[in-house]
Amino acid sequence: MKRILIIEDEQVVVEVVKDYLEASGFAVETADNGETGLAMALEEDYDLIVLDLMLPKTDGFEICRQVRQSKNVPILIVSAKKEDIDKIRGLGLGADDYLTKPFSVAELVARVKAHIARYDRLLNDNRKKYGDELRIRGIRLDKLARKGYVNETEVPFTSKEYDLLLFLATNPNQVFSKEKLFEKVWGLDALGDNATVTVFISKLREKIEADPQKPQYIETV
Repeated sequence: MKRILIIEDEQVVVEVVKDYLEASGFAVETADNGETGLAMALEEDYDLIVLDLMLPKTDGFEICRQVRQSKNVPILIVSAKKEDIDKIRGLGLGADDYLTKPFSVAELVARVKAHIARYDRLLNDNRKKYGDELRIRGIRLDKLARKGYVNETEVPFTSKEYDLLLFLATNPNQVFSKEKLFEKVWGLDALGDNATVTVFISKLREKIEADPQKPQYIETV
């Protein structure tokens, strides 16, 4: 059974989301403050984390940053913060997705399922289809370990950065719209929001390109 951690201090939100996720077959654990949630996220192995940003003791941004230093678990942010700068910051710290409150719980469950399924497929199916390693010029992707290297130096990709890079690397010389990338990598319709893809492409260029302003791997057409 897949394990989900909800780090959220609004009890009503926790109860509703927990009920829906458990009804969908997930094992759910919760934390009502950032300090406890961070400790649980680092000490236990979860298949996905649902994370609020405005938390007592330790905020969601710091939790996201620390979790990303050691784990590739998908992180879905849910927050009342609607400004683009907060979304960009959260995604930039390594979150995989962002929903603003109030949100549809059915949509949240759909996104949770999509992220977990996408993670499992990329870990298993791509390895069978393309082998355990992929090389494109100076980039090497180790699918077994889900690690990436640029000129044989390991680069700390987040889970979704790695997924996006692997998708592009296994589909070379093709043009994809932002909506199509969101659908293929995140497993959902773009819902008219291109900010997520834009942020992740920018982060990838910073990590793999010698000069992000003159990209050689990921080009905008």
